[in-house]
Amino acid sequence: MLLHIPALLNPAQLAKVHEVLAGADFVDGRLSAGRAAARVKHNQELRQAPERMQLLVRILMASLGHHETFRFGVLPHRVADPIIARYRPGMAYGDHIDDPIMGSSGPRFRSDCSLTLFLNPPTDYAGGELIIRSAFGEQAVKLDAGDAVIYPSSSLHRVAEVSSGERLVALTWIQSYVRDPAQRELLYELNLAREHLQKEQPGARHTGQVDRAYNNLVRMWSDL
Repeated sequence: MLLHIPALLNPAQLAKVHEVLAGADFVDGRLSAGRAAARVKHNQELRQAPERMQLLVRILMASLGHHETFRFGVLPHRVADPIIARYRPGMAYGDHIDDPIMGSSGPRFRSDCSLTLFLNPPTDYAGGELIIRSAFGEQAVKLDAGDAVIYPSSSLHRVAEVSSGERLVALTWIQSYVRDPAQRELLYELNLAREHLQKEQPGARHTGQVDRAYNNLVRMWSDL
């Protein structure tokens, strides 16, 4: 399941992110890649600086924590600190899947979901589509500034070469309470129905039945 979250960051938050990034140092993105990914990775990543990263983490995590699509679509247990990636002309990231276990400097966690947050508008650069391979074929994603896409970390994906301009994104990875992506998709769809019923028919018998089914499935499928 691919989840599109429009306007995860509002214009004021985006402006603050760009203010924080102004004049920041970027390093070779292969420094953070595993052995297989490093062979196909050609981008730059923000050099880790504690004060700058704290501000960026605060902005992103506050937005994620309050967004219902993220909370119910991902069922987050652990969320990694973001990485800011930059692509300039000639840069790309070939086919890869994300590392299954992450967290080199803190608690280790399993990557179930990957999130790409677009930080500049698609008119700023040519190319640079995030291309995700699924059972329904390849899907090319290139979203407005502030929009995010969430996809299974096990998906084969790549970033097309940027031919002009600059592509700037934030990336993070999430361990879900529910490991299986098909189960997460079913829970997300069931929750949409549950919320509709709770709003339109709060006292109805079938509303309670759907609510109990949702909660008991979370209990059944949760890793915790």
